[in-house]
Amino acid sequence: MLRKGITESFGAAVHGLNTTQLTDGVINRSKRMMLDTLGVGLLGTRTAVFKKALKYSQMFTSDERSSVWGKSEISLPAHYAAFVNGIAVHSMDFDDTWHPATHPSGAVLPALLALAETLPSQPSGLDLLLAFNVGIEVQGRLMRFSREAYNIPERFHPPSVVGVMGSAAATAKLLGLSPAQCSHALAIAASSAGAPLANAATQTKPLHIGNAARRGMEAAQLAQLGLEGNPAILDKDCGFGVYYKDYSPSAMAHSASRGFKWILEDQDVAFKRIPAHLGMHWVTDAALAARAKMESTVRNFNLSQIRHVTLRVPPSKYIDCPLPATEHQARHSFQFNACSALLDNKVTVSSFSEAQINRPALKELLSKVSVETPEDNPPSFDKMYCEVEIQTHQGQSYEARCDTFYGHWRKPLSQKDLVEKFSVNASSVLCSEGVEGVIDAIGNIERVRRSSVLGSYLRMTSSQHEQLYSTGSL
Repeated sequence: MLRKGITESFGAAVHGLNTTQLTDGVINRSKRMMLDTLGVGLLGTRTAVFKKALKYSQMFTSDERSSVWGKSEISLPAHYAAFVNGIAVHSMDFDDTWHPATHPSGAVLPALLALAETLPSQPSGLDLLLAFNVGIEVQGRLMRFSREAYNIPERFHPPSVVGVMGSAAATAKLLGLSPAQCSHALAIAASSAGAPLANAATQTKPLHIGNAARRGMEAAQLAQLGLEGNPAILDKDCGFGVYYKDYSPSAMAHSASRGFKWILEDQDVAFKRIPAHLGMHWVTDAALAARAKMESTVRNFNLSQIRHVTLRVPPSKYIDCPLPATEHQARHSFQFNACSALLDNKVTVSSFSEAQINRPALKELLSKVSVETPEDNPPSFDKMYCEVEIQTHQGQSYEARCDTFYGHWRKPLSQKDLVEKFSVNASSVLCSEGVEGVIDAIGNIERVRRSSVLGSYLRMTSSQHEQLYSTGSL
């Protein structure tokens, strides 16, 4: 009996996985991912980058139309609905993060919801849940083909590499493609993978998620029409291996075998409390703790008493931004997030507004910051730490360290706090019926008969939001 190639094993697994294999743990974790993704995506429809992408996407027409989240009167061709909704998810860097490092949900869920609306037979919520987990699983498997991927990235933005593969796998599953077609969908998607990390901290970075969602769906649909790619795309260094210096792939266990186990069962995701790069959560919590120590001991507490602030963080050039000038740079700046926390005793969505970024008090505090990268602090979301040390003009020192922030996979958000985050984000766009409807639909997704119910709730905008949008205020 001939041994299956790696790509062939992936195609067989994507085709063969079924709903009976979804464990309670995987169902619960993936439902949390879906709810969080929809919340940050709805909030993201208020951003400048989303509006530019939407304006561009409205140039295209199609007989088949899919919903734009948070827009009751706007629909787009399915590929462009996936594109703009994916951009919305990552527009504020507020979406979930996995380990090895990637944002797993944003490339998959927008593609699935857009595609589902166009299918002649509406998939059930359970069908949607299975396809979502297939897309997440493929990303997790591919990330584990490289030790390099376990560190904070240096060359490629990970969702642009594995996200398009996850979208292709998920949409191939929803389309019911054959094992060979699933393999070809991955091969086709691989030719749309990859984006340079240099576009992090710019408006282009959210496009990485939008492109992954859109291109993965296109790959699956092309495979459905008979287009073929290299049947060994995952086996070769000159195939998917071009993205990693230490590529070492392995076959995916057959879905019906005892050897199959969902990666999500063992590796939870991180949910963000602030809309910024994941590394910012460590430095923010450390800064808040250092400020609390200073505030509790210094009489007539005042930040003007600070002479110097030292940050001890892992080495990573693209999140070392001493003087950010834009919201996207601020979301990738250890210095900005530490100083915002010290100045305001919090970091929120509004912290990244132009007015907040350009405050004289913030710029003065930023000028007092230096960064150190201790040798024992690796650039890994699983092993890193952040320390913040405040030195005063009076010679006092206040230091705090964060090893695991609240929301990390080792310290997950409670269900109450996750739902609260969704509600706050979604209510900026949806009416209360829409917010509650999405919460209920996702909470019971495995029992929902038609996945289209989600789309109907995602279009239930508040009258105030619609009025602001129609007048150009949003």
